[in-house]
Amino acid sequence: MGKRLHVVILGLSITSSWGNGHATTYRALVRELEARGHDVLFLERETPWYAHNRDLPEPPFGRTRLYSGLDDLKSRFARAVCDADLCIVGSYVPQGSAVGEWVIDIAKGTTAFYDIDTPVTLGKLERGEFDYLTPQLIPQYDLYLSFTGGPTLEHIERRYGSPMARPLYCCFDPALYYPIGVEKKWDLGYMGTYSDDRQPLLDLLMLEPARRASHYRMVVVGPQYPACIQWPTNIERIEHLPPARHRAFYNAQRFTLNLTRADMSRAGYSPSVRLFEAAACATPVISDYWAGLDSFFEIGKEIFVAASPEETLQVLCNTTEEKRRAVGERARASALAEHTAGRRVAELESYVFEHLAGCRKPNLECGGKQLGSPAGQLVP
Repeated sequence: MGKRLHVVILGLSITSSWGNGHATTYRALVRELEARGHDVLFLERETPWYAHNRDLPEPPFGRTRLYSGLDDLKSRFARAVCDADLCIVGSYVPQGSAVGEWVIDIAKGTTAFYDIDTPVTLGKLERGEFDYLTPQLIPQYDLYLSFTGGPTLEHIERRYGSPMARPLYCCFDPALYYPIGVEKKWDLGYMGTYSDDRQPLLDLLMLEPARRASHYRMVVVGPQYPACIQWPTNIERIEHLPPARHRAFYNAQRFTLNLTRADMSRAGYSPSVRLFEAAACATPVISDYWAGLDSFFEIGKEIFVAASPEETLQVLCNTTEEKRRAVGERARASALAEHTAGRRVAELESYVFEHLAGCRKPNLECGGKQLGSPAGQLVP
């Protein structure tokens, strides 16, 4: 894209990564959008949880503004939304359905819904839970940007009428994630907020291996784990690590564990940002299997797969140091080639151009909306 874009993003949070992965994704995208010359305004709803757990209260990239509620949002930021070349509404935004209706009603530029939780969202729609998206809104958004690819994209277009569903997977910033020479403190580590549907996998692929092989040092990082969990003595618990410490955390592990939530696993093609961050640090990943995993990393050469305690232990016990390093380096090369924030922003730009190229008319009207804006019309 040769023209500077004015972008407005309404997302769950960019100021706090506590208990959510959205912040990591938004930080990487906004940083890269700005680096590529675009103007970005990020709007975040002020909530007590994030207000008390902010690890980046004033992001040094783009512009971040907090709003207290829907009325405050409309009164202070209508002009910015109206004049944006691209306005993105993210999943789990408080009152997101009402926010989306407002954005679609007033935005002159391209509108997009960014679903960082696609399988969860689709499950909510089927159950009639419309807190941040309704079936009626989907065909009105110009783009449906999804953390999940594969067959799910066709489902969104066919079942819900999206004019353009495209993958916009999570990503990492190569300036933040890379190998460093630190002591290996743990043989296996895992980072993730507690969830009921993921806990059985953690029990199977880490806690049970830890019980069987007490000489291995392991660590679990993440909030909200119930006090009733009986952690083996060789598993260290860390409640929270801010993103600034993630690089050192991955580098201090011989292997790291990736676990997929049940909805994501059923849908397939739903990589976790932790997968790419660890790979960028050349830390080999042991993952549960899901459809599409091999489209991101080559199994056995760039990533290990385990489905039982025995298979986890087999990787820990039988992988030579030479092979461990080689798998990590190959995964890093793949992540650098395909999964950086720069790659994602280039994909986003291409989707916006694809949309505009497909609907531009001589009077610059598409679907009743005027394309472009006084703030800077998007052109190829």
